[in-house]
Amino acid sequence: MGSDLINTLFSLKDKAAIVTGAGGYFGLAFSECLLSSGAKVVMLGRGKKIKRSADEFKSRFGEKVDYGVVDFYDENAYKKCLDKIMDDHVIDILVNNAFDFSKDTGFNDPSGKLENISKKQWEKSLESGVYWHALAIQIVGEKMKMKKKGSIINVSSMYGIVSPDPSVYEGVEVFNPPSYGAAKAGLLALTRYVASFYGRYNIRCNALVPGAFPNVGREPYGGPTDDKFLRELAEKTVLGRVGKLNDLLGALIFLSSDSSSYMTGQNVVIDGGWTVR
Repeated sequence: MGSDLINTLFSLKDKAAIVTGAGGYFGLAFSECLLSSGAKVVMLGRGKKIKRSADEFKSRFGEKVDYGVVDFYDENAYKKCLDKIMDDHVIDILVNNAFDFSKDTGFNDPSGKLENISKKQWEKSLESGVYWHALAIQIVGEKMKMKKKGSIINVSSMYGIVSPDPSVYEGVEVFNPPSYGAAKAGLLALTRYVASFYGRYNIRCNALVPGAFPNVGREPYGGPTDDKFLRELAEKTVLGRVGKLNDLLGALIFLSSDSSSYMTGQNVVIDGGWTVR
């Protein structure tokens, strides 16, 4: 098997991708990885940070970078943004990565605990965790149907498969609310559904399922800084460590490229072995 075949299988040259939540912890790494692999990338995010990040990438990758600033909760604005992208670009890859990690969805705040979480927080979790992605799939998928090819990658979580261990979260301020796991499990169901109904158009839909990738104090929303908590997370994995961003990027390229052309409706679990026992 020659190197030319390997390079072709994993090449993203002449492909274009949308990354939602592109200004966040995962989103920035995903965008940079796709750009470095030869793809054009349209970065979508909320606030001024997405423009700063896109401008930084433009200085390195030039015209391969485009971006859109949009409030995903504004459905009409989000639709218009996606419609414009589809008018301006031929999209091959959709990375559904956005999620509202905030008090509004119950993250890292007592209001999000099982006994306290409100209907509004549940609604925002399900909207940001499932509906934002479903809407993007509707709009981007219609154009993918026309060319009969595309890869949709939904970013779920190991907490869509297993529940958090309560003992890990005792005595610390950070935690995942129940609505997060419910939304991420729903996203896995959506992944299977889209794969089933879009397969006839040669559109593949798979899920990345990361686990124990703490955003250790980084922007835009910060994360755990307690060393004991981080050690306990690491000890829950078979490999004895938490994930690093680079641990996700090989799977992203695999699912984005023709190397996964016969794979759809599947979950690629990258959790250091957390869920195997």
